[in-house]
Amino acid sequence: MAGLRVRVRVSMGEAFGAGTWNKISVSIVGTQGETPPLPLDHLGKEFTADAEEDFEVTLPQDVGSVLLLRVHKTPLALPCPLGSLAQDAWFCRWFQLMLPQGSPLRFPCYQWLEAKISCEDHHPRLQQQREEELQARREMYRWKTYNPGWPHCLDEETVKNLNLNIKYSVTKKANFYLQGGSLLAELKLKGLWHRKGLWKSLKEMTKVFSFWKTPAVGYVFEHWQEDAFFAYQFLNGLSPVLIQRCRCLPKNFPVTDAMVAPMLGPGTSLQAELEKGSVFLVDHGILSGVRTNVINGRPQFSAAPMTLLYQWPGCGPLLPLAIQLSQTPGPDSPIFLPTDDKWDWLLAKTWVRNAEFTFHEALAHLLMGHLIAEVFTLALLRQLPHCHPLFKLLIPHTRYTLYISTLGRELLIASRKVVDRSTGLGLEGLSELIQRHMEELNYSALCLPEDIRARGVEDIPGYYYRDDGMKIWDAVERFVSEIINNYYPSDESVRDDSELQAWVWEIFSEGFLGRESSGLPSSLRTREALIQYVTMVIFNCSAKHSAVSAGQFDFGAWMPNLPPSMQLPPPTSKGQAKLEGFLATLPPVNATCDMIIIFWMLSKEPGDQRPLGTYPDKHFTEEAPRRSIAAFQNHLAQISRDIRERNQGLELPYTYLDPPLIENSISI
Repeated sequence: MAGLRVRVRVSMGEAFGAGTWNKISVSIVGTQGETPPLPLDHLGKEFTADAEEDFEVTLPQDVGSVLLLRVHKTPLALPCPLGSLAQDAWFCRWFQLMLPQGSPLRFPCYQWLEAKISCEDHHPRLQQQREEELQARREMYRWKTYNPGWPHCLDEETVKNLNLNIKYSVTKKANFYLQGGSLLAELKLKGLWHRKGLWKSLKEMTKVFSFWKTPAVGYVFEHWQEDAFFAYQFLNGLSPVLIQRCRCLPKNFPVTDAMVAPMLGPGTSLQAELEKGSVFLVDHGILSGVRTNVINGRPQFSAAPMTLLYQWPGCGPLLPLAIQLSQTPGPDSPIFLPTDDKWDWLLAKTWVRNAEFTFHEALAHLLMGHLIAEVFTLALLRQLPHCHPLFKLLIPHTRYTLYISTLGRELLIASRKVVDRSTGLGLEGLSELIQRHMEELNYSALCLPEDIRARGVEDIPGYYYRDDGMKIWDAVERFVSEIINNYYPSDESVRDDSELQAWVWEIFSEGFLGRESSGLPSSLRTREALIQYVTMVIFNCSAKHSAVSAGQFDFGAWMPNLPPSMQLPPPTSKGQAKLEGFLATLPPVNATCDMIIIFWMLSKEPGDQRPLGTYPDKHFTEEAPRRSIAAFQNHLAQISRDIRERNQGLELPYTYLDPPLIENSISI
């Protein structure tokens, strides 16, 4: 093999700044040794963005069968026109070796390069390479405790310090800030941004979204007071994860037959409907006693409501039966009913919607979306080498996740930022609520089929989150099963994969704080368990986040439907509510504007999107996984066609789990 001329093809990324002025050379590592660095050099400029280039190198010695390619990147001796070369990062898609005999050897990269590339094998040289790669990653990506009782997170204070591989692209970053800036400018021009007082009327609130109104926002504005829409949001709104079948009333929610008889109609009773399974409960008990915030110098208030709902026979609507605004029944905690005075009933429902805001933003979105996904991502980068099949499978589902989580801590949940200045709980209440939920969080809540069964909502009609979510879960599970079975021939091969086990253990210990009561595996023993676990990770890092994030502006732009704070305490009696008191309870103008801007920025994808199942970075080079990817994409395409056909018959289409609209990862 000594003296053999080998062709090396290099593919560069298309992102801004992806090319490099640095000198690139490669060392070919084989079973019998390693070559010195072999320069990849042409006359003129090499390694420009979005190009493929061929080079020829001569091997000075026989290295045996090729194991891996080692890449060397060094600055030129002379300065380039663009400034310092030492920091001239380079985005490389892949390298390919074309030997005189045999098939080309492809080495996927798809990252900003200042490191090494490896491929999977059991040769000692490769084992050493894998460990060196992981050690470098562990030094780069470290854990820290952000708040006691929270999942641990990336040890970086600001996005400026992040590695290039996890930062937003230039396009995505520019669009992201432009979206928020344009809405902020409009609110300032309207004189709303700095107003600390109350809204003068319900009509005045429409100024917030007059130029940003989506069809869904228009629907919410028209129907927010209706009982059917109030109930609908427990199924297909921002937090479609709390509603559960109620077979027996909680002792602290003493609803009687006489209270609900007008809603149930003749020939039945509350007990009969409970036994039939047509009664459902939404319990916000986790909010009980949580600390509240001070906004504009005024204390804010919170409630921990319980909401009883009834599913009419057949395909009738889901409707609310009763609302209690605390967990402690008594004379000061009346049970509100649809038959009450209009403003009493509307105020009670609005308190529930405020509880939905709090539960959603703190738990369904921040904790269960961003913080848990950050744990999956960080453990992946620290414990699985680039050549590991699970790294190749999962890395597309972590794109930009560390960036957006770090940005969220920097701009949203830091002192005097949005959560602190404009939400009912503020930072202290938010932290307390996440700590509470972490103590009761369990593995089954992360696995959609188990979660649906546990809440007893398998057959409630019109539950599009469940219907679409289950189709996507099944598609992901089938795809993951094919990949896992291709690389893991037996349960023993799962147990013996030390890198896999280290990844699972780190998620358990750093993310779930070693709590065995969570039911989260600390190790995996079978292929079946691995398939469920990886399916759970992909689903939660893509579809689940879309379901709880993409509709934030749709449901929250009309603020009375999702108020971020409440300035008066919950009512302790009936017959007192009026329009003036309703307006006085809602958040002030500046807090409303703060949240509307955040809803807009976090709901609208700012470009550079990769929909679920889209893998332009071809980490897998083998034929079998590439066939599985194609089948997965076809499956998702069929799901999308089914969803869009159903949505044509819906007054309010449910689009948040339409595969082309789901981001592959949590990136916003």
